[in-house]
Amino acid sequence: CGDSHTTTYGALGALGFGIGTSEVEHVLATQTLVYRVAQDMRICVNGNLGGGVTAKDLVLHIIARIGAQGARGYAVEYCGSAIEALSAEARMTLCNMTVEAGARGALIAPDEVSVRYVAERIRDMPPGDISTAMAQWRALKSDADAVFDTEHRFDADAVAPYVTWGTSPDQAIPIGGRIPALPPHPVEQANAAKALGYMGLEAGGALDGLAVDHVFIGSCTNARIEDLREVAAVVSGRRVAPGVRAMVVPGSGRVREQAEREGLADALIAAGFEWRQPGCSMCLAMNDDVLQPGQRCASTTNRNFEGRQGRGARTHLMSPAMAAAAALAGRIVDVRKEFAHEPA
Repeated sequence: CGDSHTTTYGALGALGFGIGTSEVEHVLATQTLVYRVAQDMRICVNGNLGGGVTAKDLVLHIIARIGAQGARGYAVEYCGSAIEALSAEARMTLCNMTVEAGARGALIAPDEVSVRYVAERIRDMPPGDISTAMAQWRALKSDADAVFDTEHRFDADAVAPYVTWGTSPDQAIPIGGRIPALPPHPVEQANAAKALGYMGLEAGGALDGLAVDHVFIGSCTNARIEDLREVAAVVSGRRVAPGVRAMVVPGSGRVREQAEREGLADALIAAGFEWRQPGCSMCLAMNDDVLQPGQRCASTTNRNFEGRQGRGARTHLMSPAMAAAAALAGRIVDVRKEFAHEPA
């Protein structure tokens, strides 16, 4: 598909990868695509994500470790006990952002979680056909002795809520960390210095406590019903900080309707959030949803490039729970410390 985040489909065991505009034209004209076969990468994540830590934090942790080009030219397969414990929606977040490490695609082998997610949403297949299909889906996995070109291993227990400090998704640190010193390599040093200058930050500084002007919860990365439930759990009974504009854009019409049925929308509106129609919105400064130069935004989106949310706008990527906490506090905070207790 002509969208780089087509990698999202890997959460359901379907290989999806984005192509450019010229390639889309070629497909429409010839029904074919010239494509260089990708290399294979396996990323194994074992352990357990802690309270207040999500798939968004996990993928930012991975990208920060392997770099924005760390998976360039690879199709990535995720495995491990931490991956198996993720919901289908959380897996979508993980696969969605794997492209930010340069990956061609991302895959998670179908299991009971993904099979059930798909089966519950099939509306036009006879029961017998569904059973046959489910048996085939479960067979879509790598052989036990499969050899990958590259492998990485991560410990989920070591992952904390992550926030980006720069203008690339790999420029991210744990909420309790410090912005790293400029790297010694001249090109990397120039890139980091440019990012810090654009963001108005300094090496060695902290993100915890940094004031924000805007909070955006939405995009194909984090606007599913599970994400909105997390946000509502944080903000219920509380209010958005004065001077902060906070908005929630559901990922689809179905998600919006479900959130309204569950009372999530009412909780968000009562807390001072704008409840918007589905769409891309401020993910890429769509229509009138544009930040002004110098405004700082806590965002659940997938990219924090220069000008992504408006000319001169400063974007900090984080999880929905972390963005909700930022909206309440008026600054970037650790949701685990600030809003872990039940609201009064």
